[in-house]
Amino acid sequence: MLANGTTGSLSSHATGQRNTTVRPRLRKDGISTRKADHIRICLEEPVQGQVTTGLEDWRLSHEALPEVDPRQIDLSVPLLGRVLRSPFFISAMTGGTEEAAAINRNLAVAAEELGLAMVLGSQRPAIDEPALASTYRVRPWAPSALLFANLGAVQLNRGYGLDECRRAVDMVSADGLVLHLNPLQELLQPEGDRDFRGLVDKIAAVVEGLGCPVLVKEVGWGLSESSARRLRTVGVTLLDVAGAGGTSWSTVEGFRAADEAGKRAAAAFADWGIPTAQSIRETRRGAPDAFVVASGGIRTGVEAAKAIALGADAVGFALPLLEPAVRSAEAVIEYLAETTQQLRLAATCTGSRRLSDLRLALRPARSA
Repeated sequence: MLANGTTGSLSSHATGQRNTTVRPRLRKDGISTRKADHIRICLEEPVQGQVTTGLEDWRLSHEALPEVDPRQIDLSVPLLGRVLRSPFFISAMTGGTEEAAAINRNLAVAAEELGLAMVLGSQRPAIDEPALASTYRVRPWAPSALLFANLGAVQLNRGYGLDECRRAVDMVSADGLVLHLNPLQELLQPEGDRDFRGLVDKIAAVVEGLGCPVLVKEVGWGLSESSARRLRTVGVTLLDVAGAGGTSWSTVEGFRAADEAGKRAAAAFADWGIPTAQSIRETRRGAPDAFVVASGGIRTGVEAAKAIALGADAVGFALPLLEPAVRSAEAVIEYLAETTQQLRLAATCTGSRRLSDLRLALRPARSA
């Protein structure tokens, strides 16, 4: 959901030239202006809200006699007939400008090299302006990675339907589609959408008719138990909680607000949302058999281990990868490799031979 303008050249994994530095600048062409604002603000301003992830309320029990060889710990995750080598998603970030293509390519190279899943940024710009489609096309750099296209669910109330969803998937040769939910962000944007009626039924129609998997995600305020249950009831089996505790899109929109009333409205919601840890638990209760991705303020492998212990199947990263992706694919790979190693160490020190064992090590940080 981020886009930017830059003066950097594009990377080329095919030619072995993977190092791409991207310097954001603002654009003045409609929706690209909004996307450019988003990436500039996320790189330059304090965008974390006043909510913490809630992961600090939990501990993983240390095992002094772990009886585990870290080299033999299985961090892989089966998903949609594939196997992720680590339980990580590169979450939605950018698209819609030539320069954003460089960021997406750096992310795609990392996804391919590390065997991870990747979600592209919202493809609404390319649906509305087909010339922008090339900024999302990363399949040549990630031929075997699990790749998700992405559209805003609210667009289903603005004339989008199965045709646009199929176009998004086909545009990037994706394995599935993400429909993202962002009602508060839309309400805070002067140019945002306002009608959220009937979206559950419209999502159900996409799930039934699209012909490929559909993942539904929030963007930073969390899924509640009731939302997860309603989505699971209509056939959604992939959910990303995207809880509060990371990037606050009300804060981001506050930086974009044109007047003081808009800034005050955004500031009023700085502590809004369901903390990530709570949203994981609520989503698991509402959709016990769903594949649950935890995202929202997770920065380290230890936090990822806690999220998995709380009930997530995988963990998503967005903002922590943005600055590395501006620099190079290698920088993204380095961050994710370090985070994977931290997760492996956490598993070792809890005596966990596989990811599911982490749930046995979870303890409240404070005993009653």
